[in-house]
Amino acid sequence: MTDEETLSVFRETGALLSGHFELRSGLHSPEYFQCANVLRYPRKAAALCEALCAKLPAAVREEAATVVSPALGGILVGHEVARALDKKCIFAEKQDGALVMRRFKIEEGEPCIVAEDVVTRGGRVQETIDIVERCGGRVLAVVTIVDRSGGKASFGSIPHFSLLRMEPVTYEPSSCPLCAAGSKAVHPGS
Repeated sequence: MTDEETLSVFRETGALLSGHFELRSGLHSPEYFQCANVLRYPRKAAALCEALCAKLPAAVREEAATVVSPALGGILVGHEVARALDKKCIFAEKQDGALVMRRFKIEEGEPCIVAEDVVTRGGRVQETIDIVERCGGRVLAVVTIVDRSGGKASFGSIPHFSLLRMEPVTYEPSSCPLCAAGSKAVHPGS
């Protein structure tokens, strides 16, 4: 699936928004990927995640036992990636303001893939990697549908594969021209 085909799916499902948005990273942007809008169409979600899985090296696809996602936005992506790879799917969720592994157990040495919908700075993905490692698991790769960092989001030695890599315009809130023009940023959720 090409970048233009991916963007076309986002546009036709209303998942690529224009306006004034506050990203989870705290940055502001005139564009917003609301993956929930594309993920509400199971066949489109499946096609995107299958194309994403095709980017993984065969050795990672074979070795991985589990796909782990951060709740809430990453759960459907993780599920579809796990379905495409025929692997187990689990998720980390918030408890007292922090991501934790509440419902599931990761075995010592368990090979995992971390899956998320959109990454800008990578904070939620890094939290999930840290959880997997604290539980004794090994993260083989990170997969995201959209990498808004233009490839700058880094997870140390863990490779990051994305269906769409781009670097949309973002602003620090203190220097956001949209705010300076009197517009108020909204956070529509992923």
